[in-house]
Amino acid sequence: MRRLTDALLAALVPLLILLHLFLAPYTKVEESFNIQATHDVLTYGVPVTDIYAKLHALYDHTSFPGPVPRTFIGPLALAGLSWPFAWSVEGLDRQILGICGERHFPRGYKWKTRQVLILDVHAVRALLGLFNAFCILSFRNGVAKGFGRYAANWYTVLQASQFHMMYYASRTLPNLFAFGLTTLASRYLLPSFTSTGYQSHVTTHNHKRALILLTIAGVIFRSEIAILLGAQTVYLLLQRRLTLQDTVSAGILGLSIGLSLTVPIDSFFWSRPPLWPELTGFMYNVLQGESVNWGTSPFHYYFTSAIPRLLLNPFTYQICIPFTLATRPLRSPALDILIPNLAFITIYSFQPHKEWRFIIYTIPPLTAVAAIGASWIWIRRAKSLAYRILALVLIASTLASFAASFGMLAVSRLNYPGAQALNRLHAVAHGSQDVIKVHMDTLSCMTGVTRFLQIPPSVAGSVWVYDKTDDETQLLDPSFWDKFDYALAERPEKAIGAWEIVDVIDGFAGLTLLKPGDREAAEVLGTAQQDISPSEKTLRRRGQGFWKWWKRFEDVMRKSVTKGWWVQARMEPKIRILRKVKMGVEVPLPLSS
Repeated sequence: MRRLTDALLAALVPLLILLHLFLAPYTKVEESFNIQATHDVLTYGVPVTDIYAKLHALYDHTSFPGPVPRTFIGPLALAGLSWPFAWSVEGLDRQILGICGERHFPRGYKWKTRQVLILDVHAVRALLGLFNAFCILSFRNGVAKGFGRYAANWYTVLQASQFHMMYYASRTLPNLFAFGLTTLASRYLLPSFTSTGYQSHVTTHNHKRALILLTIAGVIFRSEIAILLGAQTVYLLLQRRLTLQDTVSAGILGLSIGLSLTVPIDSFFWSRPPLWPELTGFMYNVLQGESVNWGTSPFHYYFTSAIPRLLLNPFTYQICIPFTLATRPLRSPALDILIPNLAFITIYSFQPHKEWRFIIYTIPPLTAVAAIGASWIWIRRAKSLAYRILALVLIASTLASFAASFGMLAVSRLNYPGAQALNRLHAVAHGSQDVIKVHMDTLSCMTGVTRFLQIPPSVAGSVWVYDKTDDETQLLDPSFWDKFDYALAERPEKAIGAWEIVDVIDGFAGLTLLKPGDREAAEVLGTAQQDISPSEKTLRRRGQGFWKWWKRFEDVMRKSVTKGWWVQARMEPKIRILRKVKMGVEVPLPLSS
């Protein structure tokens, strides 16, 4: 029975990651490079002849390189893992598997050749999400070995209730590619438990593994991990758990592995040998100070805003972590976990530009320390009234965190009007003419539009030509707009010429406070079900199921708990689908099937 309970709790992590992916499948601008690069590697392969010409003709990053180059290691890994799977499931239901079988295509269309078999963003992101879930569960097993099964189970529950971890684990941010490696490293740094008590050190072999993994993650994916690596290294040296020779050898090995991967591969794809993307990004953001262009935050931001939001449950950082540190048998191993991670956060706080994702690597260790305190409380809940009350509050706060996490999911999935607009356009216009040219503005591209959503030329009905031009000079030229049949626009007045609005796509615009007696706002799922693509119908069926469940939960809470008070998402028009008005020519729209 214990094993079954442990297994069911452990299953929460991958299941919730996949649920968040299933309900919010689209991506935003921060994930753009990696998801576009994964698509391009899957769709066009790696060129071996006319390399420069093919990369510039086919790959998205050559047209939209961004301020600094990013590594192709993550996209190559995802594409490599996805490719054999994609080629082996031609006879299966691709909609279930996440493959673009009927997605956006006319009813009855069948894949004719493997050349047009493209993997959907669902499956690609699922691979990343499941990798991160594996790393989280590996860390969980380390907690079980060091602190027992109750601590491990509380770690699993607390981690699973954190919205940001579950929602972003499958998202192709560079930090989430690094997250798995840093979590495995943290697992190797956890103290172990023996019959004589807590052992504040692990084997030298595991310590070196941890430093190697942190070095590789920092060299390839995110340069700020060098600070975490430095904090862990200094702490191990001060505690005499590693020799200087061991740390140097681990650092050299990790650096060699990282550089041997990133320099040749990224020099190839960016056609800029020799190139080390993370060094370039470090010089641009830190040495040149360009990161401040994306905003600055006060020194205390990570401690007063980011960590509470990431941990979500206030009981964990207000009660559980202090309780762990106040309990003598738990203090030493807890400090072994906390000191290097808090040192990393403190040092990194001197960097003016701050985002919660820059410190996400510290959340599993911080959650583990909270779980140690939670398990101590839970085991002793029958011994005194104080422990019983603490245990009840622990359960209540955890349930509230799950509710809050699902509430944030319900809101966050409304943030992708660009993807919904492109799906809608495909549904109403595909097959209306031989060639359809569409311009997609900046907001559309920032809120869900990726190459995975584009209809490939091999699909019968219409050949689609997509444009993402953002150069203001071209956008002010009337002749630029003459070549398009449709446009996705946040501000339709910027589209020069005669245009008509085909549809309007709503997006999230904030929260509304409902008072007792107030009726609910209009349905947030948007337009009716007619004239939308099969994939959009599928997504809305998913969304309606989730929304109906959420509405039932809202009704119960408003009647029984909040006495009518509630917070609800407010929607407003975000993207207009525009059709070019051609004088004397009426372009018929196909009837939906």
